Amino acid sequence: MRALLTSSVARRALRPITALIDQRIAREVRRAVGTTSYDAVRRELQAVRDRQRPLELFFDGTGRGVSRMPSAVHLDRLIEELTRVTGDRDGAERAVAQAFRLLIAMEALGVGRIAGGTMNICGKLSAVPLLDPPNDEILEIGTLYGMFAAALVRMMERSGRDPRLTIVDPLAGLQLQPGTSMGGDATGTPVREAAVRGNLALAGPAGAAARIRQGFSEDPEVRAAVSDRAYGVIIVDGDHSAEGVAKDLEWAEQIIAPGGIVVLDDFGHPKWPGIKEAFEKHMASDTRFTFLGQVAHSGYLRASLG
Repeated sequence: MRALLTSSVARRALRPITALIDQRIAREVRRAVGTTSYDAVRRELQAVRDRQRPLELFFDGTGRGVSRMPSAVHLDRLIEELTRVTGDRDGAERAVAQAFRLLIAMEALGVGRIAGGTMNICGKLSAVPLLDPPNDEILEIGTLYGMFAAALVRMMERSGRDPRLTIVDPLAGLQLQPGTSMGGDATGTPVREAAVRGNLALAGPAGAAARIRQGFSEDPEVRAAVSDRAYGVIIVDGDHSAEGVAKDLEWAEQIIAPGGIVVLDDFGHPKWPGIKEAFEKHMASDTRFTFLGQVAHSGYLRASLG
């Protein structure tokens, strides 16, 4: 019933009725406060709306394709999910506030955007430091514009860490996903290394020092180039197909440090069922990983200490 009432057909059918109700409400307001007062209130309301529009440009989806204006319900849910996964409610509340401010600042100053919904981004930025990875080596598989990586560097530094970042991405001019036509980005900015470098520079020396390896994470030469260390954090956000995620998880098994954290982006997202499919198959195998839980649309794994 709810879906029927909220459908476009229902909204068109109910429009004359709602317009009539609005007119009657307006007449009652005029009777209560007088025509002059009513017109003054209406002008004041329009002035407030006019002043509000520039502020909304910081948060709405213009130029990035997704709004950054979460509701209190969504924020509270995010904090609860973070608390369950990390066990640190005070830390979760603080980190979410910091992550949200950082997200807005990075997209205001950077080139391009951070991929994903607001709660998912804030969840990842908050969860990784709170989960206390065993070292500060970070591998991000799939970076888009490098802006999330730069923000994660900042969040790690706020926790007193010394992050060292490695990025693997094809940097092919646009976002790539097998079997999906992504089209041009909402920002109008090409996905290329210059944009990534510019955004990483916003994170200071640690961002500027990041290693970037152009190519696909399944390519042997790419893997050989960046498998020279054990990573405390691995962000899996590349090929979203079941086959692609399975390969990245197999690789992560080899290069994750004992106790390291693996983040599966878009975990449980209905648009990308292959991610959870690959996860479930991998967890049924002989794996080093333990599933810690889900925050927004990201899943968190920890490697065993042995």
